Formats: sequence, structure tokens, C-alpha cells
Amino acid sequence: MQKIESVTEMRAVAAQWKASGKTIALVPTMGALHAGQEALIRDAVAKADVVVVSLFVNPLQFGPNEMMANYPRSMAEDLALCTACGAQAVFMPSVAEIYPRGYSTYISEEQVAKTLCGLSRPAHFRGVTTMMAIFFNLIHPNYAFFGQKTAQRAAIVRKMATDLNFGVEIIVVPTVRDPDGLAVGVSNRNFTSSQRTESLALSKALKKVKEMTESGVRNPDRLIAEATHILGQHRRVRVIYITVVDPVTLEPVREATAGKAMLAIAAWVDEVRLVDNVLL
Repeated sequence: MQKIESVTEMRAVAAQWKASGKTIALVPTMGALHAGQEALIRDAVAKADVVVVSLFVNPLQFGPNEMMANYPRSMAEDLALCTACGAQAVFMPSVAEIYPRGYSTYISEEQVAKTLCGLSRPAHFRGVTTMMAIFFNLIHPNYAFFGQKTAQRAAIVRKMATDLNFGVEIIVVPTVRDPDGLAVGVSNRNFTSSQRTESLALSKALKKVKEMTESGVRNPDRLIAEATHILGQHRRVRVIYITVVDPVTLEPVREATAGKAMLAIAAWVDEVRLVDNVLL
């Protein structure tokens, strides 16, 4: 497995792959890999000839009250996981490689990014799209893999890729959950037992709403009310939003039609921000 640290080398290696007719999959991550990202890498390996996993903590994704320095790092473990999964390369540039001195160009998606998490984290998705545009220009992947848990991120990158004609297919992989139902994520490793118990409120709400829709309930207000009730029983959970939206456009729907609606939740558990969702 190649470890690539410079923009120049990444561009050159990717060009060689393309020239030889190989398909390329990109799995963008900020490192501290977990089972959810392992699933992305394994699906990418099954889909493309070459898989590049990026390990880059993107400073543009952090708001003024979010400490980039606190983001966990586990480089040795990450490299071992990528090797075990069959990735051909890991792209691990410095911040200065991606945003050199004097950098001042940003990509902003103005529709899908205005909803859900975009309301409370207005600069976050501009950071995502700017970084992804740079990576797409360097690597020219055929595919980019995202997890269903971060459905809005995938939807925004898909819209950007379509609007700017990058020619990248965005593939979304189902959320990986622990046996108790909690969606795996980078925050989980630091949970106390009581925080974990409180966090399970999100998956409980999603499961209940999914059962309601399967029994014929289609009214989004009823579904949102039930999810709100479940989360409201947990005193350390503070709801940011609960909504039923179209899974592609993320616009609110009038009816939770099977296959055409998604319940999305964001909430604080103490000082940890969690997102989760379920396709209805």
C-alpha cells in the first residue's frame, strides 16, 4: 500500500492509474477509522480497481467553537486497517499541502447545504465541498464512498459533483451499528456508559418510526412527534432537529412514502453532537 503525502505525488500516481485504464474509488475520511469506514473501504475495494483512502483532518469543517486539535488521531491503526481492507493507497497530506499560504478559493453548495445540519453549522459544508473539489481534481475518482449516517454530506457532494461535472458517482453505504443499535462513529470511543445509554435514544427513535411507517403511518407530523417523545425521555439529550425529508433533495415531505422519505435526527448528548437517520 502506498502512503502519499504530497499533492504532486497524488496527482502523478492517479494519472498513471487512469492512463492504464484503472477505475479509482475514493474513500474520504478524517482518520480515527472505525467499523463504519471499514465498510466503506471494503465496498470500494469490491467496486474499483484502485482504492484511495484519504486521512485528512480538514480545518475548514470546524466551526469557531469546535476544536480541531481535539479530533482523535490513530495513524498507525488507520494504516493497518486500510492495508487489511485492501486499499492500494492512503492520501495523508498536511494542511499546508491542501491549503497553501495565500489560499482563498472556496466551493459552496447553496441548496442542500442550507437545511438540517447546515442551519446550525453554516460553514461546515463549505469546508466539505471545498476539500472534496480539491480531491476530485487531484485524484479524478470514478467513485466516492460515503456512509448513510452522514446522508447530508453525501447529498451535498453529489449535488456539487453533478453541478460541476466532475463525473464522480457518489455511492452511499448503509450505516454500521453496534449490537445495541448505536451507529458507530468517532465519538463513541470516548462515551461513558451513561452517555452511551443516553445516545441509544436516537436509534430507538429511528427504529420506532420505521416500525410505524411499516404499519402504514405516513403522516410526518405523527412520526416526528413520536421520535420527539422518545428523545424527550432522556434528560441529557438535547434535540437539534427531527425531520422527515426526501433522501435526495433533503426537502421536507408531506407524506412518508416508502423508499422516498428519511427520518433525520441531530442531537446533543452532553457536549457530543450526534447525527443519525433511517430510510423509511
